[in-house]
Amino acid sequence: MSMNNFRLLAYLDDLLLPQQVNDFCPNGLQIEGKGNIAKIVCAVTASQALIDHAIELKADAIFVHHGFFWKGETANICGMKKNRIAALLKHDINLFAYHLPLDIHPTLGNNAQLGKLLGVSQVEPLMVNSGPQGIIMQGKFEPELTSTALADKIYTLLGRIPLHENVNSKPIHTVAWCTGGGQGYIEAVAQQGIDAFITGEVSEQTIHIAREMGIHFYAAGHHATERYGAKAIAEHLSTHTSIDAEFIDIPNPA
Repeated sequence: MSMNNFRLLAYLDDLLLPQQVNDFCPNGLQIEGKGNIAKIVCAVTASQALIDHAIELKADAIFVHHGFFWKGETANICGMKKNRIAALLKHDINLFAYHLPLDIHPTLGNNAQLGKLLGVSQVEPLMVNSGPQGIIMQGKFEPELTSTALADKIYTLLGRIPLHENVNSKPIHTVAWCTGGGQGYIEAVAQQGIDAFITGEVSEQTIHIAREMGIHFYAAGHHATERYGAKAIAEHLSTHTSIDAEFIDIPNPA
């Protein structure tokens, strides 16, 4: 069984609603390949390693969170970018990429899936002045956790020791999170009195903000926090379409 590539594009657009966000890259079909898709691999990033794996699996398409053609990068197709695109074109592989739409989807998105994995209850968007609704989520741990217990939980579930700025001995009841590179939101989260903030990355100033505003901070890995949206998409496509969909995890310590 297979699906036409533009029919799949329409399906994904209807599911992820890219027209509702202002993003840093084009969302949707970034590289057109063969017309009929029987096998698709889903992953975090359209790296050469993923493309090579897709070729080995004889995949007709790739679905990723991090695709190509980011705002601010050179438009020249040279070097690494040339090699990646050449491999896709040579093997007639479609590349679908959805960035912010995959972060914020209420059930399949990176944020929703991470909250589910961590066992957070009463999940809802945290309203901020920048970014689309759902870019930061909030909820509660019931029962409360110590800050060390939350670090251990993140390590157990994500397989990566988080960087944890332990600011006080109070238990963690309320938590907010933004997968990937969301450390810039820490001040907005802290202003709302939330006990802890989880994201993927850390910047130098993040630690000072955590200390001075009294909020526990966890940097759990950009890749580690964003594996679960692509995995959920693979499971969704396997269940709701005629396509054979498979999640591929290309390890990345970042």
